[in-house]
Amino acid sequence: MMKSRTQVGIVGAGPAGLMLGHLLHLAGIDSVILENRSRDYVVERVRAGVLEQGTVDLMHEAGVGDRLGKEGMRHEGIYIRFAGARHRIDMAGLTGGRAITIYGQNEVVKDLIAARVASARPLYFEVTDLSVHDLDTRAPVVRFEHGGVAHEAACDIIAGCDGSHGVCRTAVPPSHLQTFEREYPFAWLGILASAPPASEELVYSLSERGFALFSMRSPAITRLYLQCAPDEDVDAWSDDRIWSELVARLRTDDGWEPNVGPILQKGVTPMRSFVAEPMRYGRLFLAGDAAHIVPPTGAKGLILAMADVRRLAIAIEEFYANGGETRLDEYSDRGLRRTWRAQRFSWLMTSMLHRQDGETPFDHRRQLAELDYLVSSQAAMTSLAENYVGTPFD
Repeated sequence: MMKSRTQVGIVGAGPAGLMLGHLLHLAGIDSVILENRSRDYVVERVRAGVLEQGTVDLMHEAGVGDRLGKEGMRHEGIYIRFAGARHRIDMAGLTGGRAITIYGQNEVVKDLIAARVASARPLYFEVTDLSVHDLDTRAPVVRFEHGGVAHEAACDIIAGCDGSHGVCRTAVPPSHLQTFEREYPFAWLGILASAPPASEELVYSLSERGFALFSMRSPAITRLYLQCAPDEDVDAWSDDRIWSELVARLRTDDGWEPNVGPILQKGVTPMRSFVAEPMRYGRLFLAGDAAHIVPPTGAKGLILAMADVRRLAIAIEEFYANGGETRLDEYSDRGLRRTWRAQRFSWLMTSMLHRQDGETPFDHRRQLAELDYLVSSQAAMTSLAENYVGTPFD
């Protein structure tokens, strides 16, 4: 077994793990990043494409925002569509200029991998037999195999950024962890299509047939979703059926509807809420999907992960600067406060815009009344805008 020593062991090379490694590098702190998937898989998997203001600001502050600045599509509002009409919410006008930016999460990963490679600090893909040990001591270790060679890395701190199915959260003794979970009775069927966006901003729609979302990835690529059953067979949905349903759910009385084009990719995304408390066990700190999952309606998954690792990087920097552990001790409580606020907003958006099994005409009328109040009240629109573009990092 090859033994080594690093300051921080980071498990997971998604946006959270890569950003944490980069922030630590900027502070002169050594780390190793370990990922069980291949580099191509990590880069090419299609995930979120909406970046909140805080993520955009962090990318620029960390020196990895050049491509984002050139290629990202800044949106200062969104549309809420119901009862045959679209209603615009001016997020920038309601939040002092804060906005969202359309830039694929895989593009964020590309930028962060490039920065990691340029730093010459270790980044391993396709590791196997990954495990974490001695978490309740001051000298935790990470063990793994890479290229047929067994490794053991001694660390001061381990960051679990390995997602909801990773090894880090499961390494916490059940007696030290409480979990909260909700499965939703619907899912999203999402597509990427070669079709220029028909709207300059996102459109969230509640229709008689269910929820739909119009989004985009570039001036030539549209991203769309429609509400479906959790066990939906994607192969049962032909391209014609998908487009027919999307147009029916998104079309407005003034004739607006999405442009139709060849479907490049399609898949079903389940809807789930999950929180693990606390986000720390000994010298293990959970971040991103390892600690929490939100339904995609509120576009909160990536921003929560970025807020986690920024907060953790500041705490680790303090730890190495003067031995202080105050921010490390506060990491979980501060993270959970933001997480539960994001869960509240994501649940609100989801319940407001989706049709439910067993729903009565009364329930649907109540939804319409709620949306009507939203788009006619300055206070309600401000509340939604503040939550959607994201509150500043603490």
